[in-house]
Amino acid sequence: MEPLLLTLLVKLGVVASLASILVRPNKVQRMLLRESRTLNQRLQLALWFWVVFATGVLTRVLTRSYTAVDLGLEGTLLAGILGGYVSGLLSGILIAVPAMFHHEPLTMPLFGLVGVLGGLLRDVATDTEDIWRFSPFFDLNVYRYFKQRNYRRGVFHLLFLAVILTAEFLRQMLGPTKVFALHPLGPHPNVWLYVALYATTLFAVGLPLKIWNSTRNENKLEEQQRLLMQARLEALTSQINPHFLFNTLNSVSSLIRTDPHQARLMVLKLSRILRRLLRKHENYSSLRDELEFIEDYLAIEVARFGEKLRFEKDVAAESLDMLVPSMLLQPLIENCIKHGLSSKIEGGTIWLKTHRKDGRLHLVVEDDGVGIPEAELAKLLEKGIGVSNVNERLKVLFGADYRMWIDSHSGKGTRIEIEVPELQTEWAAVS
Repeated sequence: MEPLLLTLLVKLGVVASLASILVRPNKVQRMLLRESRTLNQRLQLALWFWVVFATGVLTRVLTRSYTAVDLGLEGTLLAGILGGYVSGLLSGILIAVPAMFHHEPLTMPLFGLVGVLGGLLRDVATDTEDIWRFSPFFDLNVYRYFKQRNYRRGVFHLLFLAVILTAEFLRQMLGPTKVFALHPLGPHPNVWLYVALYATTLFAVGLPLKIWNSTRNENKLEEQQRLLMQARLEALTSQINPHFLFNTLNSVSSLIRTDPHQARLMVLKLSRILRRLLRKHENYSSLRDELEFIEDYLAIEVARFGEKLRFEKDVAAESLDMLVPSMLLQPLIENCIKHGLSSKIEGGTIWLKTHRKDGRLHLVVEDDGVGIPEAELAKLLEKGIGVSNVNERLKVLFGADYRMWIDSHSGKGTRIEIEVPELQTEWAAVS
């Protein structure tokens, strides 16, 4: 009695460890958790199950002692449930090859049948979620669904249980001479040993599904988080573009009567800016591209303010090809013009400085405008569209791995500094 129970416990430990280890590689994870598959992908899944579970059968055949590692029946059923009857049939045939050479002639027909049963079970499921929700505990699926009067799911999970128990029953009927099977020993074995044996098979199929479904749910949560972040970023970006367009059109309208030629030049500059905005949808662009955009934008503002507005830049050559969030600088410079310099009769200067240090990009936007009152400075990152929008986008993109701080003195101007990590082109493309 004790040797059989120990073997069954080891078997459960093996299947749980195997399921946890195998789902770690990304390639295997994608293969296991894919909702629908092409024929080629089903064949790949069958070959993968063959390599994994035939190894256990071969180990048992060669050693004649490590019986707990033989999970051929359970692996075949899982292949059919996850990949369909093609995967189930092919993997069952291949997994049974070592046993056939060990003079267990009915192993291949049994495994092939079990693989097809698993595939048919998948076809019966109206929703793949029903498969992933399967539990070896009767009260967590069958009883619960019938209690909720969800008879369709209750019947499916009852059928799921029946298929697993039927597979083990067939193995018991054909074993131990024609098919390998663990059997309670003795002329009158305890009925509880049979219960433990069938329960082990049930858990050997249910545990991998639970473990893989846990990983699947984690992936879905991460994907939802990524999509939420993307939607949030797009919403923030969409706030900037209409805001910028509205202010620019106001500038154009103010010149239409007084200086039509200059208004025409501004419209041409605006068309270049709009073409760029419509053409590019990436979250990131090179600093070089951002500076070209800023120069077009400032050409419009200089046409409005004349010599009152001056722009100076000190851009380190090694920083030009570094990636920055798209539309990062324009809101900051717009704020300098609108809130810092527009109210000064004599105008003022905007400075833009960039440099690269220790793998990070440092940006400074500074003006000699009227400055920001101390009471408003404390709330600047939480209100308005320009600075607060930039800060929010940096938070979405970099989390805690960025710095943005503002220093302003009334009557002397404002200085905004930003520090972001260096990004590789491939990483930014994925993001």
